[in-house]
Amino acid sequence: MLLVARLAAAQEGPVNRQDPEPIGAGLIRVGVATTYGRDVFYPLSGLEGNLLQLAVAEFEVGLSPIADFELSGGPYNRLSITDRRSAPLASLVTATGASTHAVEDIVIGTKIRLVPEDAGRPAVAFRFAVRLPNAKHPSGLGQDTTDFSAALLTGKTWGPLRAVGTGGVMIMSEPLNASKQNDVLTYGGSVRVAMSHHTDALGEISGWWSVRHGIPPVGTESRGIATIGGRYTHGPVQLDAGAMFGVTSIGPGAGVTVGVRYTFRAFSLP
Repeated sequence: MLLVARLAAAQEGPVNRQDPEPIGAGLIRVGVATTYGRDVFYPLSGLEGNLLQLAVAEFEVGLSPIADFELSGGPYNRLSITDRRSAPLASLVTATGASTHAVEDIVIGTKIRLVPEDAGRPAVAFRFAVRLPNAKHPSGLGQDTTDFSAALLTGKTWGPLRAVGTGGVMIMSEPLNASKQNDVLTYGGSVRVAMSHHTDALGEISGWWSVRHGIPPVGTESRGIATIGGRYTHGPVQLDAGAMFGVTSIGPGAGVTVGVRYTFRAFSLP
């Protein structure tokens, strides 16, 4: 769930790709996505603007029939600044012009399927991940903290419809006090409907919710994104496109995203 809504503090690809089913032993899936979002706000730096993410890459490796390794990150995020507000770390921002840029934080995770799907029950998996602090404060786009998340994933198929739900917890370091943390609840739900042999309609909502009493620490506020999109599959290649909308008061606004994924067999297990 650390791949949740990178428009909210690092965007994700066109749709939430988390599913309890692993990709398969020996398979590797490589994906690249580009995202553009409007009215993205960074409460630590006080910057607000339109965010372009180029070549956010995702790698999934099937380690066994029930386990995957996951890695994601990107080389270039560019914010076209439309507003500068008073903020705790605004003085650290070195960008003085109309834009700033940074890399995308790297996320490393593992997913393990616990229960396979059958006619009477959904599949269940456990996923944990770590987000590393690659984007730094001077860019205005980074939190410079390390976060850990753990979640349960469930999924069930009824004919042409596939429904997936996730729920868990994310331990977020407080950017203004590294010795403290804010434990937030993560959530997500998605629906995929097969429209034809090659095309699917997709919809999802995902995010996190701060349950701390009072005002959450800056940088750990509740965030969420709703996505509506579609997917075209031809053999090992998947093309995704989607429109995204913020569902919390802190934003972000609307955005669009496109991506492509390719799956291939890289090795065989003994």
